[in-house]
Amino acid sequence: MTLSDLIDRLGGKLVQGDPEWMVDAVSLSERADPFDVVFADSSATILKALSSKAGVIVLLPGVAGSYPRGKCIVEFDNPRLWFSRAAKLLAPMLPATGVHQKAVVMQDAILSVGVVVEACAVVESGARIGAHTRIEAGAVIGHGVQVGEKCRIYPRAVLYPGTKIGDRVIVHAGAVLGADGFGYVRDSTTGAYSQFPQQGTLVIEDDVEIGANSTIDRGALAETRIRRGTKIDNLVHVGHNCDIGEDVILVALTGISGSSSVGKGAILAGQVGIGDHVKIGPGVMLGGQAGVLSGKTVTNKGLRPGTVLWGTPARPLKQVLREQVMLMRLARLGLRKSADAGTAEE
Repeated sequence: MTLSDLIDRLGGKLVQGDPEWMVDAVSLSERADPFDVVFADSSATILKALSSKAGVIVLLPGVAGSYPRGKCIVEFDNPRLWFSRAAKLLAPMLPATGVHQKAVVMQDAILSVGVVVEACAVVESGARIGAHTRIEAGAVIGHGVQVGEKCRIYPRAVLYPGTKIGDRVIVHAGAVLGADGFGYVRDSTTGAYSQFPQQGTLVIEDDVEIGANSTIDRGALAETRIRRGTKIDNLVHVGHNCDIGEDVILVALTGISGSSSVGKGAILAGQVGIGDHVKIGPGVMLGGQAGVLSGKTVTNKGLRPGTVLWGTPARPLKQVLREQVMLMRLARLGLRKSADAGTAEE
């Protein structure tokens, strides 16, 4: 692909170099060759990028007075974003190999043009697979499941009946979508548990990515929904009846209990724990291992933009740190008083 093609698609301003320069891939500065793109978005990385062998360098506007000769320089307000989008455009196309002879595809399943189904994958009765979607080895697409266009379902992912996936969704290996939620009713006389009906649906909207071995439960009687653009890390669990907003980030080992909602643009860092019937407001940032108790609502109301909430119950990080300092001071004071009392007794 030529550099001018990339700029046409991604934006940016070519301030030096040949617009017809061929670009093959993105790379680290240390490993780049003349047909690679590198980026720099800090003073620490600019010199490394400019001294590399890369033919194309993406930088913030006006960060240097002059550039080395022979380099193609693209200026863009967010070099990292330009670089990441370029990586997708430059990635080699995977071959469209059709349906493998060892795959199992039911006769009434509907496969659109360009669908790939790899060895030992199963597409059950009534499933619908959109154009140019890849179902990789050992994946299971359950009865009546709908998968949109240009999706990639990695090996051993399982999509239960009642699951609907939009376009350009990525489901990594071992993920389980649409399993029964953890809902039981206890008989107070015998102590035995009976499962509450788990017959709802799971809807995954466009451009969502779901990490390896993550699990998202179907609704009990209604639906669980993951909205457009949300990115879910490995080993995340989302319970039944949850509503996860657009462009949310859920980092590894986060667990969200049933009937909770997370607002648009929120970020839940690693090992965050959310109780049932919780409401997380738009843009809320929960730091690692933060916890929100059942039934609570957490918002950014009255807080400065970018405030990180931490601890259990989650509260502003600065407040938590002040509390910890006070506790240390109280502990030291208690030790001193104990030591003074011991001296007086002697």
